[in-house]
Amino acid sequence: MIQTNLSDFSILLLFIIGAAGFVSVGLFVSKLIRPNRPNFEKLSTYESGEDTIGGAWGQFNLKYYLVAMIFLLFEVEVIYLFPWAVIFGDQSLVYATNWQWAWFALTEMFIFIGVLTLGLVYAWKKGFLDWVKPQQVSSDYISKIPKSAYKKYTS
Repeated sequence: MIQTNLSDFSILLLFIIGAAGFVSVGLFVSKLIRPNRPNFEKLSTYESGEDTIGGAWGQFNLKYYLVAMIFLLFEVEVIYLFPWAVIFGDQSLVYATNWQWAWFALTEMFIFIGVLTLGLVYAWKKGFLDWVKPQQVSSDYISKIPKSAYKKYTS
């Protein structure tokens, strides 16, 4: 067995240096190997496959935040299903109460899910879940590459 005089922190430092070196070498080699032919279309900004409209300081659609808040609300409420199943699924209580505990738990859960469903229907009816997509603006950029060059890749 080989003994070293390195402390635990020194070994951790070596791993951090090794990881940083691996990433740096990988990025440098990829920069050397990759083709670099930028044009207007490649350098244009896009978000999730859609062209951007306006500047970066433009206003966002507030429905995005509303949908996110509704999602979080329902997600947090659904988290309560697991403890419910653990507490009310106790077989000793079910058998000791002659199934009254089970029927109580089942009724309680249907009421809980019913309230969640009413909230979802309310949000749906109010139009909070409707999403308005921006109009697509096509680019007027004319590429120097003929369209026939893409035929073998688009089949």
